[in-house]
Amino acid sequence: MKKNLKLSVVLATFNEEENLGQCLESVQDIIDEIVVVDGESTDKTVEIAKKFGARIISTTNKPNFHINKNMAIDAATGDWILQLDADEVVSPELSSEIKKEINSKKYNGYWMNRKNWFLNRFLTKGGQYPDPTLRLYRKGKGRLPANDVHEQAEVESEVGHLKNDLLHYRDTSFEKYMEGFNRYTTFVSLQLADRKININLSNALLYLFLKPPLTFLKIYFRHRGYVDGMPGFIFALFSGLIHAVAYIKYWQHTKYSA
Repeated sequence: MKKNLKLSVVLATFNEEENLGQCLESVQDIIDEIVVVDGESTDKTVEIAKKFGARIISTTNKPNFHINKNMAIDAATGDWILQLDADEVVSPELSSEIKKEINSKKYNGYWMNRKNWFLNRFLTKGGQYPDPTLRLYRKGKGRLPANDVHEQAEVESEVGHLKNDLLHYRDTSFEKYMEGFNRYTTFVSLQLADRKININLSNALLYLFLKPPLTFLKIYFRHRGYVDGMPGFIFALFSGLIHAVAYIKYWQHTKYSA
C-alpha cells in the first residue's frame, strides 16, 4: 500500500485571532502537523493555535516576518511544507489537489494562484489576479530569502502549478488595510535607509511626485484596475502613495537621528 507523505502547515503570526481559526480549519483534514511561530501576540492567537494542536514557537515580531516564517519552516518535521498566512483559506478544491499532488512525486514544489480580497470583493485586475505564490514544497527543498516581504520562496529543481486558488482575506476593511499600509511603508522606509538614499530635491520629486502617479496609472489603467470599481481605484491610489509615505518616514527618521 502506498504511504501518504506527511504534510506540515507553517505560519508566522502576530495578533491574528480574527483570522487564524478559519485558516487552520480549512486545512485540518489534510495536514499532519501545525507549526506556528508567534511574534509576541497580545490577543488570543496562541490560544486558538493550541486548540488546533499547533506547536508554538515564541519569538519577537520582526519587521520582515519572513524571518519568522523560516523559523517555522526549519522546525517542521513533515515531508512537505505548506506555508500559509493566517488570513488565507485553503478551499476544499485546493485541499484535495494538494493531497493528490504531494503523493505524485512529480515536483519539489508548487505554485498556486491567490485571490486577494480587498474591502468588499476579490480583486480580479490591477495586477492582483492571478497572484501566483510558491507555498508548497518538499522539506529541505524550499525556503524564503527573507530579504523582502513580497519575495517568493526559492525551491530547488522543477516546480509545478496547482489549478485551484488560495483565498486571501487580506483587507476586509479600510481600517485593516491602513494598519498593513503603515507597517509596509515603515518597512520600505527601512529599505531606503539600507540603500542610503540621499535626502535631496531630486529624490523628493521622485518619491513624492513622480512614483505615486506612475504607480497609480500602471495599476489602474495598464493592469485594468478600473474593472474592480471603487475598490480597484482605492487600491491603485494607495499603492502609489506607498512611495511618498515611505520617503516621508525615511526623511523624518534621518532628520531626527542626525
